[in-house]
Amino acid sequence: MSAPAPTSRAHAGLLKLVGVVLAVFVLTFSLVPLYRIACEKVFGIRVERGPGSDRKASAVPVGKRLVRVEFDGSVNSRLPWSFHPEQLTMDVVPGELNEALYFASNDSDHPIVGSAVPSVAPARASGYFSKTECFCFTAQTLQAGEQRDMPLRFIVDPNLPADIHTITLSYTFYKNDALTSELPAGAPAGTPQAAP
Repeated sequence: MSAPAPTSRAHAGLLKLVGVVLAVFVLTFSLVPLYRIACEKVFGIRVERGPGSDRKASAVPVGKRLVRVEFDGSVNSRLPWSFHPEQLTMDVVPGELNEALYFASNDSDHPIVGSAVPSVAPARASGYFSKTECFCFTAQTLQAGEQRDMPLRFIVDPNLPADIHTITLSYTFYKNDALTSELPAGAPAGTPQAAP
C-alpha cells in the first residue's frame, strides 16, 4: 500500500488556503452592513449614507418646530486621546440637514487607531435621528500629537414624537487594539481604517 502522492496533499492544502482567503474576503466586505445592523438593532441609531440621503432631506417639508440636540464626547481610559464636541448644543428644525464638529487629539507619542461608539437619549428618539456622515462609520487613525476636527452630519426626522424636545448624542472613543497593532511604523496621518 503506497502513501498518497505529495502533489495531492499540496493540492488539498492549496484548496484549504484558497477557502480561507475567500472567507476573509467575504467577511471584510460584510463588515459595513454588519456595522449598520449593529447601529440600528443594538444602539437604535438609523444610519443613512450616500447621495440619496441629502436629496431625501431636502424633499421633507420643513416645519417651524425646533428640537435641541445636545452633544457629548468622552474617551475610554485605555485611549490616551482628548475628544469633545466643538459646541455643546444646537437647535435644529426637523427635516433639515445639520452639521456639527467634534475635536480629537492623540496625546500619546505613537499612532493609535480609535473607534467611536454612539448613543442617543432618550432611547425612543434614536429611531428619528439619522446620521448621513459620521467619523463613527470607520475607525480613525491619529498620529502622535495629531489633532483633527471630525464632522458629523445628521437629520432629525419630522415625525419625532411631539413630547421629545431634547435629544442627546453621545460618543465614546475606544482604542482599537487589533487595528493599532497592524499599523506600520510610519502610517500616514489621518488614515481611516476599516472597522473590525
